[in-house]
Amino acid sequence: MSQIGFPLRFDSRGRTAQADDDQHLRDLIQHVLLTMPGERVMRPTFGSGVLQLVFAGNSQELAATTQFVVQGTLQQWLGDLITVESVEVEAQEATLLIQVRYVNRRTQARGTVQFTAPGGAP
Repeated sequence: MSQIGFPLRFDSRGRTAQADDDQHLRDLIQHVLLTMPGERVMRPTFGSGVLQLVFAGNSQELAATTQFVVQGTLQQWLGDLITVESVEVEAQEATLLIQVRYVNRRTQARGTVQFTAPGGAP
């Protein structure tokens, strides 16, 4: 099944880019994680606030908090599309490495998405 690619862009033929089901889910996860709450007018609670971490001191406590925030946010906004198996967050120097393992509810296929979020000075 083909979906419209996110972010909206054009392919090499000048048409709206398409994404397969797995890529579409990865795009949706990225969209939820990188959107700040309050950024969307009609859904002010949408998003995770992960980008605000640039202003927090990087630590193991921040990594644990981020893990709970990411898991809760994904369950809230994408719970009908995916089952979150695990969220692993690791603090490394000035960044947080975020890895999300999930199961596509429609196909039961497993997937993994990795992000690097900027963190504050340790």
